[in-house]
Amino acid sequence: MPRIAIVGAGQSGLPLAFGLLAAGYDITLVTNRSPDDIRKGTILSSQCIFDPALQIERDLGINDWDDVCPPVEGIGYAVPHPEQPGRKAIDWSARLHRPAQSVDQRVKMPAWLEKIEARGARVLIQNVGVPELETLAQEHDLVILSAGKGEVVRLFERDAARSPFDKPQRALALTQVHGLEPTPDYSRVSFNLIPGVGEYFVFPAYTLSGPCDIMVFEGVPGGPLDIWRDVRTPQEHLAASKRFLDTFLPWEGARAGRAELTDDKGILAGSFAPTIRKPVLTLPSGRMVFGLGDAVCVNDPITGQGSNNATKAARIYLDAILAHGDRPYTREWMEQTFEKFWDYARWVVAWTNSLLTPPPPQALRLLGAANESPALASFLANGFNHPPAYFPAWTDMEATERLIREHQAVPLAS
Repeated sequence: MPRIAIVGAGQSGLPLAFGLLAAGYDITLVTNRSPDDIRKGTILSSQCIFDPALQIERDLGINDWDDVCPPVEGIGYAVPHPEQPGRKAIDWSARLHRPAQSVDQRVKMPAWLEKIEARGARVLIQNVGVPELETLAQEHDLVILSAGKGEVVRLFERDAARSPFDKPQRALALTQVHGLEPTPDYSRVSFNLIPGVGEYFVFPAYTLSGPCDIMVFEGVPGGPLDIWRDVRTPQEHLAASKRFLDTFLPWEGARAGRAELTDDKGILAGSFAPTIRKPVLTLPSGRMVFGLGDAVCVNDPITGQGSNNATKAARIYLDAILAHGDRPYTREWMEQTFEKFWDYARWVVAWTNSLLTPPPPQALRLLGAANESPALASFLANGFNHPPAYFPAWTDMEATERLIREHQAVPLAS
């Protein structure tokens, strides 16, 4: 069987490694952090994984937290009223057909690393640069780079035609807490969109100390939510989070009144430019490295699709490798495999990027109409499972109005 090296032990690299290992491939997994390093470190990201991506984990037999992780049962949207402080112009929620789930990557990735090594993969803990990639490429039939950070990722060429932004569009922050008041009726991702200011969403999760909630802040650069550079301590981070909610989203501030940090490393702040990179890196020797996940498709977290994209990409790559057999892995094959993923991901990227600019009128029309149509609200909520379903209605007003009419005529199933 072919020998395959995967650099990066995250939400794309590890599922791919599990699938290939189960099919009999000789797998080397390379990461720069041991399981204990990850467990003891700072949170890595927010992540809300919806059912289609969770099914991929189930199919691989790596869904290890179903019994302990609190479910995410729905989606809610709120937009503050522009003229009536403390009131909402848009306010609706709807259940997901099947729950989503969020497991702190400090819990998930160490467990997966230990499991895959126990199953027979060779796991190397080391930093990887060009010399290490050259060695891996010499010793393996295929090298896949799935890491999302580090200098080596920047070696992949930015795809300017698919990357409309060349600088960060949001100041980002995560605050992981215990003690948040639950939403009524059912758990959900509660999205709050504040035009000109930014976005806040919050959802249940599972961390090292048990069930928790993840608060995600997305601030328009230079605006009142672009506040994280001046924060110096974890407690200052929590206090800044609560102050913003009390001022701009009082209904969310009330939920967070008793919230406390899960731990001093349960916070994160920073920014990055959403970027698509070309999927093939040619090393000085002429050997090639194939990009996967965040190495080639970095999405803003505003739509919660990053981990979902990564998992779905892993499934596409796995299927392509299994179908390819023992033939050489050519540039053409790599590019064709990435395009299969891009056929899906381009809709996710378009949807996400549309929310980083002033929202298109079609989007506002849909979100507003869902106030009066539970069936439309259900459609929009479950679009998080498969964002291509939003199109063309998300960008074409004629299709928008047609979709609204269709759902106004359909009673919501019980």
